[in-house]
Amino acid sequence: MSDQYYYCLVHKTVEVAEGCKAEDRLGPYPSRAEAQQALAHVAERNEAWDNDPRWNDDEDDDGDDKQGWGPFKS
Repeated sequence: MSDQYYYCLVHKTVEVAEGCKAEDRLGPYPSRAEAQQALAHVAERNEAWDNDPRWNDDEDDDGDDKQGWGPFKS
């Protein structure tokens, strides 16, 4: 029995190490139950990153909204 579990994004199922290719999976997770919650974990992390002020680049230092990125700012 495997000590690591993965969530397959193609089949939407939990797999062991011998499953689908790595680019189609999330993990590893320490248990089948954790792997079953993979998409919820991703959503939680994305929400935290979206609201992290260290990564909030929607405003310039002077408070103006940015349009674009780097040399593509307007």
